[in-house]
Amino acid sequence: MMEEPRVPLSIERVLSAAIGLADEGGLESLAMRKLARRLGVEVMSLYYYVSKKDDILDAIVDLVVREIEVATEGPDWKAAIRRSAVSAHEVLERHPWACGLMMSPARVRAGRMRYMDSLLGRLRQAGFSAELTDRAYHALDSHIIGSTLWGVGYSAGAPLPADFGATFLRNLPIDEYPYLAEHTEQHLAIPRAGETAFEFGLDLILDGLERILGAD
Repeated sequence: MMEEPRVPLSIERVLSAAIGLADEGGLESLAMRKLARRLGVEVMSLYYYVSKKDDILDAIVDLVVREIEVATEGPDWKAAIRRSAVSAHEVLERHPWACGLMMSPARVRAGRMRYMDSLLGRLRQAGFSAELTDRAYHALDSHIIGSTLWGVGYSAGAPLPADFGATFLRNLPIDEYPYLAEHTEQHLAIPRAGETAFEFGLDLILDGLERILGAD
């Protein structure tokens, strides 16, 4: 039986494998030896394409950011920014390790600059001043990255029993913590179709920005 021809190593294959490892086990799993094993090559072969692991981190976070839909021009600035923000959240949910890398000013490359400039430009074109654009951008960026990190933080903990919420509520002194009890009941309720918690917060920000713009 003839052996299947080996796929030549390339920078694209290296970065794709690196993203796969990071998606599976976080950045701590992205070791050069592990990456070489994934690709079926010797470690030294990787250094033909990258000089150090940091180069891989720069490149893979840039590739991830390029997956995000940028805020396009048009008459409806809220809809354009909303689509971009939802896209960013979905991309970061697929690649949660990218959040920390995106927060590093030292890792701002072409993909990140394109995304940032589109969002900043869309706000300025809508009529926001440079100062309000700065504040609006950071409010949106904090919500996008913060929501992802919040979800990752909860999922990273030890798995909870299926009846944890019900048991917690049953043992909670409801007279002492009535609003916490109500909140727990909401978590136990069947999720409603439609708007997600992320979109709810996003719309609060966008509606607030619209009111500020209308008041000028």
